[in-house]
Amino acid sequence: MLQSQLFTKTLHKPPKEAESPSHKYLTQADFVDCLASGIFSLLPLGFRVHKKIENIIRQEMDSLGGQEVYLPSLQPKNLWMETGRWKTIEPPLFKLKDTHKKDLALGSTHEEVITDIVRKRIKSYKDLPFTLYQIQDKFRNELRATGGLLRVREFVMKDLYSFHSDFSDLDKYYHKVAKAYENIFKRCGINAIQVEASAGTIGGGESHEFMVLAKTGEDKVALCQKCNWAANLEIGKKYKVCPKCKGKLVVQNSIEVGHLFKLGVEYSKKMKANFTDKDGKEKPIVMGCYGIGLGRLMATVVEVRHDKKGIIWPKNISPFDVHLLALQPTNKKVVQFAENLYKTLQKNNIDILYDDRVVSPGIKLNDADLIGIPVRLVVSEKTQEKNAVEFKLRSQKKIKLIKKDKVVQELLR
Repeated sequence: MLQSQLFTKTLHKPPKEAESPSHKYLTQADFVDCLASGIFSLLPLGFRVHKKIENIIRQEMDSLGGQEVYLPSLQPKNLWMETGRWKTIEPPLFKLKDTHKKDLALGSTHEEVITDIVRKRIKSYKDLPFTLYQIQDKFRNELRATGGLLRVREFVMKDLYSFHSDFSDLDKYYHKVAKAYENIFKRCGINAIQVEASAGTIGGGESHEFMVLAKTGEDKVALCQKCNWAANLEIGKKYKVCPKCKGKLVVQNSIEVGHLFKLGVEYSKKMKANFTDKDGKEKPIVMGCYGIGLGRLMATVVEVRHDKKGIIWPKNISPFDVHLLALQPTNKKVVQFAENLYKTLQKNNIDILYDDRVVSPGIKLNDADLIGIPVRLVVSEKTQEKNAVEFKLRSQKKIKLIKKDKVVQELLR
């Protein structure tokens, strides 16, 4: 991709209202655009990152046997009345009336919808277990939308729902999902810890969150310094010492990046989603649900992977693999050298952003640091004369010269 053709305009400074690092850098580097409080557009750079996160999540959900669906955002009031959540869910629903004066809500979550679908189709224990998931918009009427993508009113979420004949089977699957979540976060370049949590207005029994420790995080977790037991503060504040080993607890700021719920029969009982077991008895389907907000995950990566100059993307979700800069774009030899290298990298399936803009070297170097692509290659008059390029990892200060014919080998190793 030629940077001169990329739809992006970096800012000299982040917007005044931006406080968190992710809000500052994602806006300044033009990954996102704020339409209104808690409502963001994903621009080309941001959408490339978002799609890579989505693909990682989809791969892990498919590996669990999940079948992908796409559920409506518009949901009728009667479903929410069946579970009693029309007025009680937090944050409150966005509610509206259609032209027939019927009450609808924009879906903040999809337990009611998915349970309705399943109760129409599942009648026997032979149909169980199975899992369905979607990657789709959610709408939450947040009282205070803050931190850029960390707390918004419209966002994309992956929600997985599992359906079982008993709690034992749910327990086994729950642990498999937790492992898949660990894989997702690791592949996205962050360390997330699993902590005990409250189920809140989602309901059900046991619940766990995945938290990333960050100074800017709005959540707090209690951590045992001895055995690594952890819980969010809502659970952990009732303990003076670790409930497992009596070790000392410390409280740290964190960001929630995923949530697991053992719903049990919370929804199936209320909505009469039943099946007939081996003995011919009718029982409610046992359920679990598991969510990840994609935008928040993207922002969290930036919260823990940045420096004073900008973002430091991990390779798996970076908008491009390599950022190639021609520092003297009016020098024909430099341009020819850079263009030949650009074509060579493309032929080797290396996803590359080539800064061919006619701007100063300082602007190019600053934008490269701000955007945060993992590898920077610089072609200048000096390097061209040596038939080489400057090679630098965004995460390191060290710069080295690499001969042109060795660049592909260096990138692919």
